[in-house]
Amino acid sequence: MDPAALETEARSAIAAAGSAVELESARVRYLGRNAELPRALRQVRDRETGQALNALRARLERAFGERRAELEGAELELKLTADVVDVTLPGRPAPRGRLHLITQIRREIEDIFLGLGYQVVDGREVETAYYNFTALNMPSWHPARSPLASLYLDSETLLRTETSPSQIRVMEATGPPVYMVSLGRVYRRDTPDATHVPIFHQVEGLAVDRGVTLADLKGTLLHLMRALFGEERQVRFRTHYFPFTEPSIEPDVSCFLCDGGGCSVCKHSGWIEMGGAGMVDPELYGFVGYDPEEVSGFAFGLGLERIAMLRHGLPDLRELWENDLRLLRQF
Repeated sequence: MDPAALETEARSAIAAAGSAVELESARVRYLGRNAELPRALRQVRDRETGQALNALRARLERAFGERRAELEGAELELKLTADVVDVTLPGRPAPRGRLHLITQIRREIEDIFLGLGYQVVDGREVETAYYNFTALNMPSWHPARSPLASLYLDSETLLRTETSPSQIRVMEATGPPVYMVSLGRVYRRDTPDATHVPIFHQVEGLAVDRGVTLADLKGTLLHLMRALFGEERQVRFRTHYFPFTEPSIEPDVSCFLCDGGGCSVCKHSGWIEMGGAGMVDPELYGFVGYDPEEVSGFAFGLGLERIAMLRHGLPDLRELWENDLRLLRQF
């Protein structure tokens, strides 16, 4: 090996390297483990040759380091020049969040009843069996009290199955007249399908005053339905039974999908059940100290998810909770 020729050749390769990648390739070629100079150093047998070759390696390593610094500086300068930020350009708009459809409907219903002079009350999601069942006149044998239908935390505490317990608490705390609505999540052991989910939202309303009649209830519900669905949707009332109202009715709205013709969503009836309503059973007044001879009242409960389904043509309630932005961004 000719050290002088090797140094000349290596310095030429260093000078010719135009990037850090090319320089590293040259370094491996002349100083790598299998390069000619390291192999010669491993075979040295005399001191003078070893010192000369070590000095050559040191000079080449220094030359490679200096050239690497030059290239990195040039690359940095080029990057700083090319990547100049034009501060006069408009910024990229940040994506904005929006209210969930159920929250939108909840606020709209609150506004409707505030306009009618009602009080909006937030109830407890964890309730006692007394307020959730007993004070609502549900007998001990009622199916809703079964652990197969409700989500109990212990023998006397459960996740509320409706927002009605807040009505009992309000009547306990204040005397008549009472005009209130309570909106929020409720929990039941329902099998999910197109029109049922185990966690959903309700609006429950209560009006107790002198001279309140069933006609007042129907007028209130018709006003609500027309405000939510428009004049084109048909509304009907059917007699029913609920432990806490007598007489009891169920409001139905004509199916949005088949327009009353019958389909799988409305179970081929042409109508979608919205909830329950009726005149407050006089037995309930005994739990809160009201005189049923002096006052009367009505109560109602509607599902917010059902309202969303009817207003926007959703074929399946479960779609509301799958967090698919393609659906949610439409609202």
